[in-house]
Amino acid sequence: MALDSRGRLERLLREAGIDSRIITFSSSVKTVSAAVKNLGVDPGRIVKSVVFIDDSGSPVVVLVQGNRRVSEVKLARLLGAKWVRIAKPEEAKRHTGYEVGALPPVGLPEGVKVVIDEQVMRLERVYGGGGDVNALLEISPQDIKRLTGGLVGDISFEA
Repeated sequence: MALDSRGRLERLLREAGIDSRIITFSSSVKTVSAAVKNLGVDPGRIVKSVVFIDDSGSPVVVLVQGNRRVSEVKLARLLGAKWVRIAKPEEAKRHTGYEVGALPPVGLPEGVKVVIDEQVMRLERVYGGGGDVNALLEISPQDIKRLTGGLVGDISFEA
């Protein structure tokens, strides 16, 4: 499925005319530390796509910098939910079509909510999952917001 998923991502970006690139590596870059090591950039330029489940059972993909963590309290408040929890890896794959570590910040299935931490929006370019565990997507946060219709808010703290 990874090749199909990556292919769908590449097609979406091309058809939308997005200035981006998918960088492929010979080894896995599914963690922030691996991405930093391979790219030689600050962890703050890496965007983690983390899947949460809200109190209604709906998936929410949260985009946060690699050097920050999601505050479940702030996220629930922003969503108007009683609580949120991080999704199990099999739930994340079922709801998004991507395995943990490959999940891109864009190209998600219809109906999956996206929340972007306000710190991410301050950056010019970021690197996120590229549709496969050995790929990263370079893209602007403004294009992420435009493609996802993501809700921007204060939902993180320093790791």
